[in-house]
Amino acid sequence: MNIFDILGPVMVGPSSSHTAGAVRIGFVSRTLLGEKPVKARILLAGSFADTGKGHGTDKAIIAGLLGMDTDDINIPDVFDIAQKQNFKYEFGTIQLPQAHPNTAVINLWGKSGKELNIQASSLGGGRIMVDKIDGIDVNFTGEYPTLIVHNQDQPGHVAEVTSMLSHKSVNIANMQLNRDKKGGYAVMVLETDQPIPSEAISWLAHLEGIIKVTYYNPTEVK
Repeated sequence: MNIFDILGPVMVGPSSSHTAGAVRIGFVSRTLLGEKPVKARILLAGSFADTGKGHGTDKAIIAGLLGMDTDDINIPDVFDIAQKQNFKYEFGTIQLPQAHPNTAVINLWGKSGKELNIQASSLGGGRIMVDKIDGIDVNFTGEYPTLIVHNQDQPGHVAEVTSMLSHKSVNIANMQLNRDKKGGYAVMVLETDQPIPSEAISWLAHLEGIIKVTYYNPTEVK
């Protein structure tokens, strides 16, 4: 536990879970998309849906999608800013009985047509958990550089990824492996202690059997 678990983040209020956490969800979504977003469909679940408007959750998520941090003084005016930037968005609600009470599902489209679906939850104190990307369980916090590799479940892919990271002197902090069935669709989620060079990510994306590569760097502002 660090001091921010007790005091909470530096933020524009009123709530660390409904406001600061929501900003981080939006910001992480923007970074995972990998380019400037132009349109979003945001579905709120649980407490986000019930009390989010009063806590500014809607403004907070849009602020994060526009690249703002939790302490940005422009958050209260973010709807006007989004309109000036021609950023289109819509809100709705969704029932997710097994999800955390503070959960959002975001469909995001970038300027090139790239699309991302992300489900994330706000855990309190400004902390978040990214639960799913494109419907696949990933469960990472966004506190580390994170590499998500979607691939065919075939021998050798894990070795290729870990060998590449070793070659680039990148240490793995946490690693998860998921698949829908033997020989089917698989996902690797690797949180690392150092950022991963962009050329290494591009190299991975072109390997045979690799379906999609997504990278999140918490120090990188899009």
